[in-house]
Amino acid sequence: METKVTVSSQSQKIIKERCAEIIAGGNGGVFYNPVQEFNRDLSITVINCYFQYLLKERQEKMSNGNNQDTVKQYSAAKKYEDGLRILEALSATGLRSIRYAKEVAGVKEIIANDLSKHAVEAIRDNVKHNKVEHLIEVSHADATTLMYLSTALSKQFDCIDLDPYGCPNRFLDAAIQSLKNGGLLLVTATDMAVLAGNAPEACYVKYGSVPLRMKSCHEMALRIVLHCVESYANRYGKYCVPLLSISADFYVRVFVRIFNSQAKCKFSMSKQSMIYQCTGCSTFNLQPLGSIKPNHTETQPKQVKFGIPTGPPVNTHCEHCGQKHHLGGPVWSAPIHDNTFVQSLIEAINKAPLSELSTQKRLNGMLTMVLEELPDVPLYYTLDKLCCVLKLEIIPILKFRTALLYAGYRVSFSHAYKNSIKTDAPASVIWDILRCWNKRHPVKEERMINGTPLKEILSKPCENEYNFDDLHPEANPKSRKDALSRFQANPTAFWGPGTRATIMVGEDKLAKSYRNQNKKQKYRPQENIKGNELDDQQKSKQPKIDETLGVDEKQQQSHLER
Repeated sequence: METKVTVSSQSQKIIKERCAEIIAGGNGGVFYNPVQEFNRDLSITVINCYFQYLLKERQEKMSNGNNQDTVKQYSAAKKYEDGLRILEALSATGLRSIRYAKEVAGVKEIIANDLSKHAVEAIRDNVKHNKVEHLIEVSHADATTLMYLSTALSKQFDCIDLDPYGCPNRFLDAAIQSLKNGGLLLVTATDMAVLAGNAPEACYVKYGSVPLRMKSCHEMALRIVLHCVESYANRYGKYCVPLLSISADFYVRVFVRIFNSQAKCKFSMSKQSMIYQCTGCSTFNLQPLGSIKPNHTETQPKQVKFGIPTGPPVNTHCEHCGQKHHLGGPVWSAPIHDNTFVQSLIEAINKAPLSELSTQKRLNGMLTMVLEELPDVPLYYTLDKLCCVLKLEIIPILKFRTALLYAGYRVSFSHAYKNSIKTDAPASVIWDILRCWNKRHPVKEERMINGTPLKEILSKPCENEYNFDDLHPEANPKSRKDALSRFQANPTAFWGPGTRATIMVGEDKLAKSYRNQNKKQKYRPQENIKGNELDDQQKSKQPKIDETLGVDEKQQQSHLER
């Protein structure tokens, strides 16, 4: 991923990303984050594939099921009256909208909106500079007000992109009401500390869910956001269908379609679950809020009956280690991806023009891994945490997967964590496998302390024997075997959300870590410094517009841990 910065004049610099250019200089307070290029590339790919789906649906309606060979061809950078109406509610520099105009095929109109006057001026300059005035309309308005004024059928949007700094909840109500039936909603959340369980009271206020501090917190964050979107949609007789849900870098991003159907909304209760997590061994169990049973009749063979399930699925104390449970949720417990759609994304990024995207390799690796995930298994364990609970020597990931597969269970990785174990095997089988591994690599006797999860779990006899040594053919998935770029690279100079780690467009803005540089050095009174030396120091502190400024190492580590 490489962003080009060129100088056009003494007061202006041009930042280029793919075929789009933005002007750095002239309008203050607007930022550009190069690390978000992956986000923009993924969004362009999703919208292009979504439009192809939309065309097929339109054609099926027009042909009444009859196949037609003639399909209208659409290209990027051209205006089509039957094309997509896209709203970027929080545009900043307008870069994303400009890239949509130049790289998404079949666009009718793009509304690039921002509340900041400086941002709107920057967007106008950038739209004019890129010569896409025929596709992009610049809007200076509050995002929610703009969307509430677009709820009429004639004004609704095909796609709405919400990429705020922090929590997106304040925009969801208006966005869902201003989307067409079957429209695409793209939502980013960057408040990962809240979603990952550091502030459960804040998460409940913002998203209506209580998060748990667990190793699968990144997937839980996705499921909390999906639950929040669904709850807003249900209020208006709508429901969401997730196409793709991604945890990457410092944010989560979901791509969902919103449909109108009072009848289908009744299924929403069974798609939400509460989570019981053991405070000792971190074993978790899900309790759905609703149940669905077949209720077939001769006239209605697909009829179902909705009910309330019995519970809870756990005892007062954990059956494995004897500790109590935390209760979290509700979260979305249905599939978070549409595998057919993900497959179409993979095919699209391996053909021109999307194969030329700067982050194509990472996109291919990430989407391939998403396709390998078990769609019907919410959340995951991590091998390092499981072995940490028992103070065991860490079992090689392929050996653990092999043991599960030979035992007759399914297993996959998760795109959200490197050493993840997503499996349909019950927790009792997972602990039994680790008990067998303990026979080969026994825990020191002094660690067997009464009342600890380690003692409680390892004191039980092994119920079965497991095959660790004969590598199962499916133990090493394609994404790992082909060494695809599956996870984000090490933090770069632009790591972090918002203005904390960005090149500022229009003004020289220092990162906090840079401002505090040498702050703890021994104080040296400035009156004792010679004039020339003082001038040199002040000049050296002035940043350049293209300097690489990022968060310090402690901030980077905190992002990784979350």
